[in-house]
Order: sequence, then C-alpha cells, then structure tokens
Amino acid sequence: MSLIIASNLKKYYRVYHKEPGLKGSLKSLFAREYRQLKALDGVNFKINQGELIGFIGPNGAGKTTTLKCLSGLLCPDDGFVSVLGFNPWQRKAEFLKQIAFVMGQKNLLWWDLPPIETFLLNKEIYAIPKKDFDSALKELVDLLSVEDILGVPTRKLSLGERMKCELIAALLHKPKVLFLDEPTIGLDVVMQKKIRDFIKNYNQKYQAAIILTSHYMGDVQELAKRVIIINKGVIVFDGQLSEIVKKYADHKLISVVFSEKVLKKDLRRIGKIKEFAFPKVVLTVKKNLASLAASELLKSFPIEDLNIEEPAIEEIIRELFTGKDYA
Repeated sequence: MSLIIASNLKKYYRVYHKEPGLKGSLKSLFAREYRQLKALDGVNFKINQGELIGFIGPNGAGKTTTLKCLSGLLCPDDGFVSVLGFNPWQRKAEFLKQIAFVMGQKNLLWWDLPPIETFLLNKEIYAIPKKDFDSALKELVDLLSVEDILGVPTRKLSLGERMKCELIAALLHKPKVLFLDEPTIGLDVVMQKKIRDFIKNYNQKYQAAIILTSHYMGDVQELAKRVIIINKGVIVFDGQLSEIVKKYADHKLISVVFSEKVLKKDLRRIGKIKEFAFPKVVLTVKKNLASLAASELLKSFPIEDLNIEEPAIEEIIRELFTGKDYA
C-alpha cells in the first residue's frame, strides 16, 4: 500500500537577480531582472507502508523542498501529491495528526521551557488520551534514556540531548509518516549511532513510512535499503542501495604497501594513481581487470600488503553527481 505518492511534482521560484556594483544597483531601480529557479522539476516516486527511504543529493538539490511539499508546508506549482490519501497542502487536522516532520536545524521544543512542557502541550494539540500519552512518553523516554533531563530548560541541553527530545516531541502521537531532514546533523558519532538505532526500532515497531535526508552516508547505509537520489530537482536514481554499487561502480581500489621505493611511471601501467604516500599507494582499476592488476603488482613489485576494495558509497554518489570517470 502506497502511503506517499508524488507524480510530476514541480516547484519553481522566481528569484531576483542583480548585477554587481553601483551600476547594477541603479539599473535594478528601474528594471528588475528575475530568473526562474526550478527547485523540483517533475519528481515521481511512491513509498509504501513500513518503507524507510534514504533521500539524498547535494546541497540545493531539492530534498527539503520535496519534504515540505509532502508535509503541506509548501504548495507545489504542478503535479499530484497524496500522503495517507490526503492533499498535504490542505493541512487537514486528520492529516496533520498522522505525520511528523523533524528538521535537525529547527526546534520543535520551546527554548526556555523544559522538554516535558512541550510534550504536555503536544498532548493537547494532538488530542492524545492521557493513558496513550503516558504509555508513549514512558516508552520513548526509556528508549532514548532522557528521564534525567525532562525538567531541564531546553536551552541548557546539549545538541544530542535536544535532538533526542525533538524526536520524542515528534513521535508522541505515533505518526504513520515521518519526515526526517538531517536528524543527526552536528552530532558526534556515538550520538549518531543512538539516533539511528532509535529510528530503526521505531520503523520496525510501528511500520511507519519514513523519508530520511542526510549528508552522512552512514545514516543512509545503516537505515535504508532503498534510496532516492535527487539532483537539480530531478530524480536521477530510485532503487536498492546495493544497485548503486552494481550500476555505477565500474572500478575497484587496490591499496598497496610497498617494502621498497617504486616509481609512479611504473605504476601507471597498472592503473590510475588515486593516492601516493609511500609506502602506501592506492590505485583505481576497472572492475574486470582488478584480479589481473593485483597479480601483476605481486609479480613485478616489492609488496608487503595488498588489498582490493569496493569504492565507498560516498565516492560513488559524488562521482554520479559530477559525472567523472575513472581510467
């Protein structure tokens, strides 16, 4: 069952453009120039109940704009959107009670009040019965280990503590659709892991449809099997994360530690030199030639260690955006 449907979704912005300098300022007084920015240009996808989707792309690709259209914060200029059977931009109460939108750089909590006050306010906003509220609050507090900070003013909490409480505030009403925009931004690796584990557990327990945007590929790799990649407002990939490696990684990395000095020109006949910091060298070779290249290295060079690896998913996606090829 598709809880989220986006069909030919478009969102354009009219952006003021001014030439630099005094001349440009004077000119703009009489004849302002505007340009059309295509934030979303025909976005299509469907997301089913229980799916946790990694929604990734470079800065300005259209990720947050898409989430805002799906949550009803923005009205698209064209296309069809359905979330839980509702038109999001109508902002009906029945719809809002079934979704949550968590932005890593925005606050759901009242800054000068303790988190528990925000939780109690949300109880009234979402009309959560006391029994359900108490049960949900206890479960979320226990899962995130924040019992000791519920009475501490939000402004005195660390970033990690605040992010945990932001999630509780968003999930008290047990939404069926959850939009997470950079939920681990600025957190240390330990806190990132705790937040990821919590998101994974929530998804599995409540079968919520979750869209996760993140610049940390660790978030996406650990949480999402399916990824949607957007660039310049256009979907460039929609499929299993494993397919990205199969489809776009046509090379392998050979890491070599040499026991004696070697010349760069001798290594270039084996593959492209990616890193050269003696005694370690990393070569890039075509996938179908990796075994042959490793054999040639072992036969012709003084080697202490050799390892053949797949390229990191971050690198593959970066190359997908830039369109670079390997030798």
